[in-house]
Amino acid sequence: MYDTACAAGERLAEALSSLAAEGAESADALVARLVSEVGGDGGTLADAAVRRGVAAAVRDVRDRHPELDDAMDAGAAHGGFAWDILCDLYQIFFAGMVGEFLRSVVAEHVKLAVPVLIATDPESRIADWVAEKTVDLVPNPCEVAAEATDLPETVDIAQTVVGGAQDPSAVLPKIAASLVPRAVGRVLGLITDEATGEEGAAA
Repeated sequence: MYDTACAAGERLAEALSSLAAEGAESADALVARLVSEVGGDGGTLADAAVRRGVAAAVRDVRDRHPELDDAMDAGAAHGGFAWDILCDLYQIFFAGMVGEFLRSVVAEHVKLAVPVLIATDPESRIADWVAEKTVDLVPNPCEVAAEATDLPETVDIAQTVVGGAQDPSAVLPKIAASLVPRAVGRVLGLITDEATGEEGAAA
């Protein structure tokens, strides 16, 4: 799961700059685009969780940012999405992906152990619960850029945003990519600040 999540996170970071420039015509178009660009075509539970996590992240971002729907409906999103929306999408994606993975695992175990219980859908709330509990563990690229103090390896990049030396669309995806190992490690429980300091290295 760790390798799959890291690869998906890096692809998402690459997709952010194009979303900042182009946006999307509709929520369905946004989901389809991200599933294609981020989800990959692997057939494992982890790969499937990535694709479902993308869809869940778009849904949750729409709930947080009702202006996103208004922008897409009005065609204004063709000018690109605001970075606060994209940074929330990044943050929510990792938590949602882990929740979807755990839901899949539970579903498969239930199917193998007690097929008759599938009708009760015991795993139905797992993904939402996990996402709610873990989303705040994921570093937000916009906040790191604003603070320029969170991770040593991002300070130089972030300071170029704060200082106005570069367009955020060029720099924030780099910050997002640099934060991927830390984000994945935190939501998977593989690393903690206490164990590794603020370096974000996998245990």
